[in-house]
Amino acid sequence: MKLLQILVMLASATTLQNAWASEALNQYKAITVLEGDWILSPAEQQEGGATKKGPAANIAGTDTTAMSFKVIGRGSTVQENLLPGTSKEMATMYHCNDFKDCSQVKAKHYCAKQNQPEFVFDAKNSNANVIAMTCDMSSPLCNSNEGHIHKIRHELSKDNTHLKTTYTTFKDGKYKKDSIYHFDRK
Repeated sequence: MKLLQILVMLASATTLQNAWASEALNQYKAITVLEGDWILSPAEQQEGGATKKGPAANIAGTDTTAMSFKVIGRGSTVQENLLPGTSKEMATMYHCNDFKDCSQVKAKHYCAKQNQPEFVFDAKNSNANVIAMTCDMSSPLCNSNEGHIHKIRHELSKDNTHLKTTYTTFKDGKYKKDSIYHFDRK
């Protein structure tokens, strides 16, 4: 009887682990849907100050690629490039913690602020059209007073042609601002 209980517990644990891995892999695959080039929507469709000045202001409403997503590493990583070829170019790399046994989606953002915050997938604030990442609180930068991107949110339209991306900045341990960009698929 005891052996049967142990076998049932092991089978349940394996099933639960497989469910977590399957869920995380599905979350990762949702990010791959963003693959391709995106242009900044016209200025009148933008909100906030992120696209009102600097390199973003110069390319809003043009055919210049302002954001790109590319699946690399034989499918194991999604590379995001924001404002490629400009002085504010930044990259974020999305990946599973272990691609073969994916139990958590992670990301690292290479910022124009010259720091690299690390993120984990935020299932609570994500859904079929929203990919939310939040700062990995086990990393030193996310717990520091240094200004850094603390959240990334990609909201994709139902027809997959419009993307609203929000980068949330924290400084001194609290919310500072949202930088919001609206993109159209190229």
